[in-house]
Amino acid sequence: MVNARTAARVGLPALAILVWLVIAGVAGPMAGKLSQVTTDDASAFLPASAESTRVEAMLPDFTDTEFFPAIVVAENPAGWSAYDSRFLTDALAPLQGSEGFAGQFSPALPSADGTAAQLFVPVATAGEPADAVESIKAALADPPPGVTVRLTGPAVQVADLSSAFAGIDGILLLVAGILVLVILVLVYRSPILPIVVLLSAVFGLSLASGAVYLLADAGVLELNGQSQGILFILVFGAATDYALLLVARYREHLADVENPRDALRTAWRATLPPIAASAGTVILGVLCLLFSDLNSNRSLGPVAAIGVTASFLVSITFLPAALAVLGRAAFWPRRPSPGDTASPHRLWTRVADIVGAAPRRTWAITLVVLLAGAVFAPMFRADGVSTKDFFLGETDSVAGAEMHAAHFDAGAGSPTWVLAPAHVLEATTDAVRGVGGVSSAEPLTADGRPVVREGTAAVQVTLTDDPDSLAAQGTVSTIRAAVARIGGVKVGGPTAIDLDTRLTAQHDRNLVIPLVLLVVLAVLILLLRSLVAPLLLLGTTVLSFATTLGVAALLFNGPFGFPGADPVVPLFAFVFLVALGVDYNIFLMTRAREEAQRIGTRAGVLSALTSTGGVISAAGIVLAATFAALAVIPLLFLAQVAFLVAFGVLLDTIIVRSLLVPALALDVGSRVWWPGALSRADARNGRPE
Repeated sequence: MVNARTAARVGLPALAILVWLVIAGVAGPMAGKLSQVTTDDASAFLPASAESTRVEAMLPDFTDTEFFPAIVVAENPAGWSAYDSRFLTDALAPLQGSEGFAGQFSPALPSADGTAAQLFVPVATAGEPADAVESIKAALADPPPGVTVRLTGPAVQVADLSSAFAGIDGILLLVAGILVLVILVLVYRSPILPIVVLLSAVFGLSLASGAVYLLADAGVLELNGQSQGILFILVFGAATDYALLLVARYREHLADVENPRDALRTAWRATLPPIAASAGTVILGVLCLLFSDLNSNRSLGPVAAIGVTASFLVSITFLPAALAVLGRAAFWPRRPSPGDTASPHRLWTRVADIVGAAPRRTWAITLVVLLAGAVFAPMFRADGVSTKDFFLGETDSVAGAEMHAAHFDAGAGSPTWVLAPAHVLEATTDAVRGVGGVSSAEPLTADGRPVVREGTAAVQVTLTDDPDSLAAQGTVSTIRAAVARIGGVKVGGPTAIDLDTRLTAQHDRNLVIPLVLLVVLAVLILLLRSLVAPLLLLGTTVLSFATTLGVAALLFNGPFGFPGADPVVPLFAFVFLVALGVDYNIFLMTRAREEAQRIGTRAGVLSALTSTGGVISAAGIVLAATFAALAVIPLLFLAQVAFLVAFGVLLDTIIVRSLLVPALALDVGSRVWWPGALSRADARNGRPE
């Protein structure tokens, strides 16, 4: 007869597994529905308190904001004809008034050079603009001989953005999953354990996706494509990292004790504090984004925090339950058991010997190498890029914009709006017309009179530059300066939104980065009960980030040929690199502190380096690989974040945590734990520094 204790030992892990199966069954399908609650238009990124945001709220009084234009631009090098114009209007006529379109389109408007024409198609802002754009393409699929047709404009840009994010819940997960599985098989040399760890990550993603979907569907938080992609990658990376730490400690104890349950219990208790500290650091770090003024930054904070929370929960509940059920069989065919003589740490024993033999020389050489890369960090260009540079590869909106700019005022179809008190309308219009880069500025009229709403009139401005370009944003800045002396005038529209988004991103970067540093420092002080060690760890992590920026600057400006970067790129890279990079130092130094209490600081640091070197390196490789998977989404922003985080994590894992941190800790000696009692323990016990 099975006694109650045995039943509990078997029943509790089985119950935990059953609970997670239910969670995955209920919440898992919601991952595929996230795209239904994702917003990728300008409203998902608008600064909360910018001038353009206020103008956007007032525009419905002056113009129909239920539609935004898709611009059809066509050229015929032999000369534009009336027959060509009839093709455009006749082909698009069936779409007028149909679902997703306004009831009336513009006529085909010939260019001044006589070789092209443009036609404006109002597309509904509600629903899926991509479907309307596909309908336009289908209608214009068979142009007359010699005529080339392209699409551009705000509606087409949104469609291109939606298309770029379309692979997030498909190819991104597939690539990330394959990369993690291959690395785990190489690490564990077992067919069973990698599946268990991967299943743990999948269950964590199910929980996170379900929570985010419900909150976004209820309007509690706003989700966009970039946040969705980072959520998927962060859950996979964090859950796998936590699993690697627990499994490594479990494997150690399996070689010391006979009962696998005892080994698992000891490993779980030993790894819970560093895993909890690691998760807490990342959660608090990403929640600093809540102080951002940019909607896209602010919304990422809680989304990422939910993802890391789910990773933590699955790693301390489902994973140990699965390991309890499998026992030593999880490591088949190389099951660890008491009496094993093979050391799993041969490589890291040699590394520890090198660092221990000459710590000062080790950290000095490493420091020089890192500083050599960091000196190029000021060359990293993050002042913003034009909207057309958001995409990697050819897109409809970019190709159409290039053709449009060759024949028309580039700003046609995406006007800048200037709202002014009615009594200064004439002065405002004159001031705007005097700005270089303005093609035309006309008051909005009806029946020959200015349209006035609650004492405010509107001026519609066409820019000479592409409205998505940095040059056009510069013109908007000049317009704002020109009308500032008049008073009460506001400037908005698509270009102003891009400008305010870029300026707000710069403000957020300068605000959030110091907050993240303070939060991470506070967590490290509480965890290590020391001031010296946290400052040392934070300093090395910041240096690692600076080196990453320097290397990226050389590659982005050189071989990669990137046009620059959005200001949010270094912000996101910093948040994830500092929060996640400190994780590995937490894993190392909490183990060092644990060992130092037993055998002294010097021996404790070397023991920690030896025992954690393999698992932390594997965790770094997994995290770097998962973030690198973001590069499959053809957007410049995600490709740059993918490189920065992947390279930075590898740099931090291989050089900073393996060489620089332990060498500095050895050179500083027991003072690294100052002012805690452990800083005096070596002297009391007669241990050598």
